[in-house]
Amino acid sequence: MAAERIQEAVQRITAENTSLEQRVRRLATGNRTLDERLEAARSHLRFQDRRVADLEAQIAGT
Repeated sequence: MAAERIQEAVQRITAENTSLEQRVRRLATGNRTLDERLEAARSHLRFQDRRVADLEAQIAGT
């Protein structure tokens, strides 16, 4: 009887561990995706900042 309860507990814990590992992988993938999007947004912002600075310099020089 005790051995059955232990086996059931092991199976339950193993299943939960597998589920948590899958969740961690999904979260890690999502995190990488968000990091890539953030870097792209930062790059775009730097480009826009340079463009605005160029336009301001053109206006000031006119």
